[in-house]
Amino acid sequence: MIIDTLDTLEVQEIDSFSRLEFLKGVYGIIWLLIPILTLVLGITIGVLVIVWLEREISAGIQQRIGPEYAGPLGVLQALADGTKLLFKENLFPSRGDTRLFSIGPSIAVISILVSYLVVPFGDRLVLADLNIGVFLWIAISSIAPIGLLMSGYGSNNKYSFLGGLRAAAQSISYEIPLTLCVLSISLLSNSSSTIDIVEAQSKYGFGGWNLWRQPIGFIIFLISSLAECERLPFDLPEAEEELVAGYQTEYSGIKFGLFYVASYLNLLVSSLFVTVLYLGGWNISIPDIYVSEFFEINKLGEVFEATIGIFITLTKTYLFLFIPITTRWTLPRLRMDQLLNLGWKFLLPISLGNLLLTTSSQLFSL
Repeated sequence: MIIDTLDTLEVQEIDSFSRLEFLKGVYGIIWLLIPILTLVLGITIGVLVIVWLEREISAGIQQRIGPEYAGPLGVLQALADGTKLLFKENLFPSRGDTRLFSIGPSIAVISILVSYLVVPFGDRLVLADLNIGVFLWIAISSIAPIGLLMSGYGSNNKYSFLGGLRAAAQSISYEIPLTLCVLSISLLSNSSSTIDIVEAQSKYGFGGWNLWRQPIGFIIFLISSLAECERLPFDLPEAEEELVAGYQTEYSGIKFGLFYVASYLNLLVSSLFVTVLYLGGWNISIPDIYVSEFFEINKLGEVFEATIGIFITLTKTYLFLFIPITTRWTLPRLRMDQLLNLGWKFLLPISLGNLLLTTSSQLFSL
């Protein structure tokens, strides 16, 4: 009888331990999903804000009214357009490759979404603080043109295939100068971690930004990021006058909308990396000493400090977004030969020279 009682107690203890382990696993999954879902929600809101800003700014440039019916000041117009595309029929080309046609838009969106994992919004507000953070962004973002090429090839349409080829050629041409500019920043900061790069700019406040230490690299990075995002004057893969709609020609419904989502996601993450690499990230434009004294005197909590960091990062990002938005409505489209000449004959040699100058200055400063 006593033995049976002991066996029952052991079984109950084992069950309780197994339940505790199960609950720990569940809580671990929940704590892992919370920051990811928060980031996805923030990215979604950020894309909606970019679409609204672009429509309002373009309306002002063209002396139009702009969106005004969907929500106050038309802020819900992008949501209404997305809902409309969601309920439209998905058409497939009769002689196209259905698998490539379906997978292409998803690859373009997912590869850009993964890039947000290494974007810091504060000292501890980053999902993955990796030692190769900036180069991971470059490596992952280079996958998106593969999805565009798959979409163009799977459409069985000459215009679509030409658009996919243009996207691949454009990405190859401007990925190298972009990488060389990032490498120069990495040499200045002695690290490839996005957190370390921002902290290296925080010592002298506004004067410590890499924008002043790397003005040539900033201009090359700006031009290359516009080309990577396929914004005017570099929107040759989807030039309406030449290729109907490029790789998007045969798409409809939600798949058609995914291409626009990928475009604005890429624009947002590029602007965030401009803020991180050149504009001091989440830091205020005053020296780090005064900032630390301010927080010590007022005994502000980490939540308030994180909120300020997010606000400063997003403010810098959206102020920078005025440049690609205004260039879309002010500059003419380049020809394909002009685009390739700019990338290979001008930006690549200049970025190489900038990297050599940065390396020399770092060696002499040792």
